[in-house]
Amino acid sequence: MTIPALFVVLLAIPVLLLGELLVRRIRLLGRFNIPAPVVGGLLVSGLVLLWNLSGAGAVQFQNNVTARWWTWLVTVEMDWVKAPARNVNTPFLVAFFTCIGLNARWDLARRGGAQVLLFWGLAAVLAMMQNGIGVGLAKLLGVSPLLGLVCGSVTMTGGHGTALGFAADLEKAGLPGAAVLGMAAATFGLVCGGLIGGPVGGVLIRRRNLTPAANASTHLEAGRVGDSGILNDLHLLAGFGRPFLTHLLLLLGCLKAGAWVSHFIQQTGITFPVYMGAMMLGVAARNLLDWRGGEWVDSDIIDTLASVSLGLFLAIAMMSLNLIELANAALPMLIILSVQVVVMALYAWLVTFRVMGRDYDAAVMAGGHCGFGLGATPNAVANMKALVESFGPAPRAFLVVPVVGAFLIDFVNAANITFFLNVLGR
Repeated sequence: MTIPALFVVLLAIPVLLLGELLVRRIRLLGRFNIPAPVVGGLLVSGLVLLWNLSGAGAVQFQNNVTARWWTWLVTVEMDWVKAPARNVNTPFLVAFFTCIGLNARWDLARRGGAQVLLFWGLAAVLAMMQNGIGVGLAKLLGVSPLLGLVCGSVTMTGGHGTALGFAADLEKAGLPGAAVLGMAAATFGLVCGGLIGGPVGGVLIRRRNLTPAANASTHLEAGRVGDSGILNDLHLLAGFGRPFLTHLLLLLGCLKAGAWVSHFIQQTGITFPVYMGAMMLGVAARNLLDWRGGEWVDSDIIDTLASVSLGLFLAIAMMSLNLIELANAALPMLIILSVQVVVMALYAWLVTFRVMGRDYDAAVMAGGHCGFGLGATPNAVANMKALVESFGPAPRAFLVVPVVGAFLIDFVNAANITFFLNVLGR
């Protein structure tokens, strides 16, 4: 039985509510700050895996959709008229990063400039380490070094998008089935990134008795504290009234125009994530409006829209995971990926936390680094969101991590992967 993609979207809110219920009821989940979308989505994908293995039948989720009304916002017209298949999750992914862009105010970036550069450097060093570890272990295990590259920064720092973007190059270099291997490795990283970030950040905060800065902002730019959950977010959006509709139109306009920007970026031949154009437009729109004195963009509304988009994206991504791909992964691949997870946790604990200041925001950044260092910036934000909901706002972390994870790291990671490909292809 195949569950249609648009029906999967309808299931996202019940899955989110299930995850929130489990986090509230199971103390261990709450204590280790596991994001609710990860909990609910993994439970569903786990049940699907058990059902498929039982022999009672086969259930799978359809991930792609061709409905023009759904794909129009994220597709340029010359492609859209052909009714191309797009991942049903793409609008939520692009909307989330567009919201990040719409809250990237220049005055905040100016205050956090040095921290952004420092964290960018840490992320770049980790990406190079991941490739070195992956290639080195692959050689020790007697398998292709290209498989080690797939299990390195291609999927760990890069995630599913980078894995697909470099699949053709990897196959040309001599790794058949690079796309399937990349999807399996990126899935492994996505799951682990959502599971270890909260515990790493939470243990650092508790052991060192860290607290938020006295002047920390409490709106979502710093990670919202207090009531949380998808129903609360939807209630807040309804309560904003007409300003919510204005902000929604701004967001949708950035999504559509951003599809064209991304299209022109792709013509350069450089691999960048699908959300890049819309996020860049969000940054430009927010700062242009602020510069013109039209400070009507409300960060609380944008952040609530981001929270809804993030929750839906993660719930859909997690519940539609094909865990059989992980179960069927070759032993060498699992060994390399497991080592990468351990290295990520140690790096966040021993390096990221210390270099970024050894304070509360640094601990939240360490938890966030586990999310995007193992495959996805939405995981990083979900990890940090879970931490701030338990311990308090972290404005510096919510400024630094999304900017580096969603945008800057792609530049250095693409160059990093290209370097290793050229070396291994000789």
